Amino acid sequence: MKLKMTLGDLRAFMGREFPQVVDNFVIEDVGAREMTVRMAVSEKNLRPGGTVSGPSMFALADVSMYLAILALIGPKALAVTTNCSIDFMRKPAAGADMIAKARVLKLGRMLAVGDVLLYSVGQDEPVARAGLTYSIPPES
Repeated sequence: MKLKMTLGDLRAFMGREFPQVVDNFVIEDVGAREMTVRMAVSEKNLRPGGTVSGPSMFALADVSMYLAILALIGPKALAVTTNCSIDFMRKPAAGADMIAKARVLKLGRMLAVGDVLLYSVGQDEPVARAGLTYSIPPES
């Protein structure tokens, strides 16, 4: 499937549409149906005990899938999450950045379905897995 947004397009889109969170995420790579996004972990992402919080991991998974879908459909800011299920499998390394590997599994006219594996830098095995569904806005 041909990309409708490049890495540069996606970065510019995030800066324009989501200035409140653009500094939290770095889009590292975009490919056909795949996306890699890094979240620089800081104190604001930690829960008691020094591990990355569930809400922070959810945000990384959600942003990563959103961008992977936009790369395929173009800059449609109103694509929205309709479902997310996340499994927390391992404790992330304390203070290490998180990496999301998103894959679009199905892209239809109205819905997109994908999964995201979340990794803690320095660990080989994923720390979480998310399955997400998005509603795609109709063509104008």
